[in-house]
Amino acid sequence: MGDVEELVRLRGYLLSSGSGAHVARTPEEDDLWKRAYRAWLGRVLAGDEETVHVSVVGGAQALVACAVAVVDQRAPTVRCPSGRSGWVQTVVVDPASRHRGLGAHVMDHALGWLRAAGAEAVVLQTTEAGSPLYRGLGFQPSGEELLSLSLEASDSSRS
Repeated sequence: MGDVEELVRLRGYLLSSGSGAHVARTPEEDDLWKRAYRAWLGRVLAGDEETVHVSVVGGAQALVACAVAVVDQRAPTVRCPSGRSGWVQTVVVDPASRHRGLGAHVMDHALGWLRAAGAEAVVLQTTEAGSPLYRGLGFQPSGEELLSLSLEASDSSRS
């Protein structure tokens, strides 16, 4: 359970504050994502989710970095004829451990896992601060605009 709580803590740097589309806006939303993430991590870390891999770097007392890699099956494209695609999310380095190469380390591990899992292409979302890391690893802008829609919110707003 220790790693689960540490992964929740690290993901909190992304979802508990800030201005992104996925950031909790209320204490109730913050509690909601944390409960759901704990349950999901329980399945992932138990090995019940073969298409998900969590890369971590541990410090003396706590985890200091993580990345989550997900393989999914999408429709084939020119760059991914098998449709087997990778998605990287929750790349987080504890603020006290930043600028030491730990983000690159967890990314290298996640990308290695995705290659071994047969993914032909990988996508991720980033912040302006994270962009240099990913560009240094070979990621390029897709030229597409990423849009988001909460189906629960859209369903209730149309009734």
